[in-house]
Amino acid sequence: MANGFDTGADIKRRERAQRIALFRYQLICPALEPGLSTKQRGQLVRQIAGRTHDGPFGGQVRYARDTLDRWIRRYRAGGFDALAPTVRRASHRIDAQTFELAAALKRKNPTRTAAQVQRILRASTGWSPSESTLLRHFHMQDLMVAGGGRPAVFDLA
Repeated sequence: MANGFDTGADIKRRERAQRIALFRYQLICPALEPGLSTKQRGQLVRQIAGRTHDGPFGGQVRYARDTLDRWIRRYRAGGFDALAPTVRRASHRIDAQTFELAAALKRKNPTRTAAQVQRILRASTGWSPSESTLLRHFHMQDLMVAGGGRPAVFDLA
């Protein structure tokens, strides 16, 4: 979410998560009946696990009993929303100083490519993130615009 607005990717991610949660709910719904004994519920979950199902995005899928049990526990603890997959955030394994140095190199000479920045980092520090990692970082920092500045549309001057 940037500036309080969802991006198209955020909306798609949320729709996908809702679709997965609905699929999971439909699978475990029979086992959620309050009148079932523990033994009956176990048999029902084993039956569900023993079958192949049409997946939420097509294709055939099977789930282990442990997975179904985990979804049932999640549903009981947090309701429908707990069935949605969690958003995975990659933790930065690269120290911030490396990214700061890379961004400074790019700002100093906006025509530098990620490959050139990578070579400079390797020469000066002995190590560098991959070219694709640097590219992602440059895009997130808005450093990939021709001329190194913001597009004219956003230019307030």
